[in-house]
Amino acid sequence: MQMEQKKNTKWFLIRMREAGRNYFCPQPEGIDIKPGEYCVVELDRSEDYAKILSCSEPSADDIKNSIVKRIKRKLTENDLIRIEENKKKAHQAYQKCIRRIAEHNLDMKLVDVEFTLDSSKVIFYFTADGRVDFRELVKSLATEFRARIELRQIGVRDESKILGGIACCGRQLCCCTFLYEFAPINIRMAKEQRLPLNPCKISGLCGRLHCCLRYEYKYYRKTAKTMPREGAVVSTRLGEGKVIDLNIIKKTVLVQLENLNITEFPVEEIKILKDQPLAKVEITKNLGEDIDVKELRKLEDIPSDLDEFDDEEEDDEENKSLSAETDQGENVRKRNQNSKFSGDGRHRNNNNNNNHRHRK
Repeated sequence: MQMEQKKNTKWFLIRMREAGRNYFCPQPEGIDIKPGEYCVVELDRSEDYAKILSCSEPSADDIKNSIVKRIKRKLTENDLIRIEENKKKAHQAYQKCIRRIAEHNLDMKLVDVEFTLDSSKVIFYFTADGRVDFRELVKSLATEFRARIELRQIGVRDESKILGGIACCGRQLCCCTFLYEFAPINIRMAKEQRLPLNPCKISGLCGRLHCCLRYEYKYYRKTAKTMPREGAVVSTRLGEGKVIDLNIIKKTVLVQLENLNITEFPVEEIKILKDQPLAKVEITKNLGEDIDVKELRKLEDIPSDLDEFDDEEEDDEENKSLSAETDQGENVRKRNQNSKFSGDGRHRNNNNNNNHRHRK
């Protein structure tokens, strides 16, 4: 009976606040609410507002990881007034917390403050290089605000998502407009798309690799396998030559002919005679940048082998690698960036409900 009930349950995909995380929640009975509308949701010992995104079917993990218990009602005019009041209180709480941090001499940077819709809980978002023992700070804030206090440590990518900004493309940051989950990005994605490995050109406001490097990565990867590699000897209508560069978007190759002239040919107009990749040193020079491996590794969520410029793994191995990186990235992000303290002075981790004492 329980299995049939779960199968018959219809679900909403909702987004917390304006640009929060996405969760699944059962569709409520007796409440006429549609995708695109805002609602009030019940959380653990508090309530907040969220936006209905779509009607979707969740996986078992999606249901398990959801923090939303149920949809209580549609957002009303009184709720909108309360949201504006909470924003004003959050600004005041930010200034007070800054002073408290200075009093306790803590090495942390406060990013943002949020009040839940019912003002029963105040969430302080901060960044820090390592673990911070702020139990005394929690006690001070709980006494001052007379509410449950949660200090949540976030990463630099989450910080940019909260603060917002304009990317190098001239548009608003992806993370604060439509990208609500972060996926691991590595240097290999920039190399596959033949971008200069210059940290200033491939990193965003957060100091990490551009999230958009992942958008077209599969296309570049798939198309590159239909083209000859750099160093391959090919036959053209002007004679034989060696491939020295690829243009994956145009599906053309630059060929250095036997007379040392360099000409661009469409892929369909050439014939591969000998597929031999260039040496690693030659490819590094062709990228046109002095590569600082240490600086590049700082941009990655997941460290990768930056010396492997001739990537020859098979499709299945590639898929396994990307899947492993994604799983590892999720574990690292959840473990290091979303650790938090609540007003009762115990450490909590988003991955489980086990409480343990904080170690300095």
